[in-house]
Amino acid sequence: MLAAIDAVDWSRIPVAATPSEVAGLPAPIPPYGLLDLYEPDRVAVGLRALATATGLVRAADAGSLLAGGGLLHDHSGAVFPAAVTAAPFLLAIVRDGHPHAAATALGLLHDALAFSVSDGVRTRVVTPYADAVPICCALADHLRGEAGLLAASGAEGGWLLADAAHHWRFDVHEIVADGNGALALGVFAGRFPGGTRSTEAYRVGRAAPLLVQVAPPYPLGEDGAEACLRIDGVRPDELAPPTVLFPARGSHPDDADTDAAS
Repeated sequence: MLAAIDAVDWSRIPVAATPSEVAGLPAPIPPYGLLDLYEPDRVAVGLRALATATGLVRAADAGSLLAGGGLLHDHSGAVFPAAVTAAPFLLAIVRDGHPHAAATALGLLHDALAFSVSDGVRTRVVTPYADAVPICCALADHLRGEAGLLAASGAEGGWLLADAAHHWRFDVHEIVADGNGALALGVFAGRFPGGTRSTEAYRVGRAAPLLVQVAPPYPLGEDGAEACLRIDGVRPDELAPPTVLFPARGSHPDDADTDAAS
């Protein structure tokens, strides 16, 4: 793991990527003064220290490096895109690290997801499946990928999985025309809140997501099961595979319209 940590150029990970930035247009000023808060030199040092920590003091010192400008800035409630790149390392520490290091890694993942939900401009990150994914959804993807590990990691791991479920994901495998919209067949992950929801459609090469309205025509099955979504007012070619759907701003558990609907 240490070699893999060192292989990442943490200074080259953007502080805040937005759809306009990905498209080559002027991007808004990052919130919270992120350009001043992010200290990439802390990341590799902190991750290496956490991976090799053998006690409470060393784990706490490593956590302070990562939470004080490395992966997030706890005093400001800010999270950096580097947290998404670091998530697999933190999960590996949860699995293989000293118990105090594992607990610290879980705490960092929890704070990163919590801060990302409150991100004022919806910071985006580049992923293998899309070019401008909200940081909260990208983090949730990593967490779902280690569901078994987190489920076995006590209450903190369970809370992380429950929080990640709000950031649902739907991978479109097939899409057909249906009246003035389309029916998408694919695989659903997470927990759909019900009703009709504003959703962002992503794919590689699309600089900004396509905003659509979706609803399940019948109850969704278990997490990871095949599912169907009705999508209003779109042509099938607009959401042809490989398209990934994530909840839009206003459709997360802390957003006003979701609260009103619940």
